[in-house]
Amino acid sequence: MRRMILAVVALTIFIVNSQLLPAGDDFKPLFDGETLKGWEQVGGKAEYSIENGEIVGTAVPATPNSFLRTEKEYANFIVELEFFVDPELNSGIQIRSHIYEKDAVVEIGGKQKKKTAGTVYGYQVEIDPSDRAYTGGIYDEARRGWLFPLDKNEAARKAFRQNEWNEFRIECRGDSIKTWINGVPAADLNDSMTASGFIALQVHGVGSHPERAGKQVRWRNIKIQELD
Repeated sequence: MRRMILAVVALTIFIVNSQLLPAGDDFKPLFDGETLKGWEQVGGKAEYSIENGEIVGTAVPATPNSFLRTEKEYANFIVELEFFVDPELNSGIQIRSHIYEKDAVVEIGGKQKKKTAGTVYGYQVEIDPSDRAYTGGIYDEARRGWLFPLDKNEAARKAFRQNEWNEFRIECRGDSIKTWINGVPAADLNDSMTASGFIALQVHGVGSHPERAGKQVRWRNIKIQELD
């Protein structure tokens, strides 16, 4: 009887401890730290390079927004990554994105705007080091404009760390898109316009601010978990 009791106790302890263990890490790297295998550049002509296991995007003058996109498209997933952005350079992470195959006219902020063939469009998780501090908000690049700004989420706006590495978590499940910046919930959007597409790293064009040419944004530890 004593042995049976001990066996039951041991089994109970094992089950409890197993429940306390973290779930298996099903994330896979999107960037191998050494090459840009699986990625391709589209849009503008910003420079993308690799330094110390990081993808480095460098702004150049007289070019539109530039994107380093995954060759593969994704539907439901969790992406986690770290980024370090110059305080004067805007950037973002494209998700479920595409490229206009022909010229198109879209309405952004109530205004009709022409987009030429080859322009990237789709959901963008904003990287915004300006005083507005919308890092983690969701912008619809080259299509509808802001879908989830952070004007009503002060905690997320304060979570961004200037001149430091920051962490993103981005979850796409069906029509739900959620983001976190340094562990703080940021955007919580429900939108069903686009169910899948590529992921991309943006270097924003510097346009009328040529002094921003040469500014950089860096990304590292980019990984993805695909969901059913």
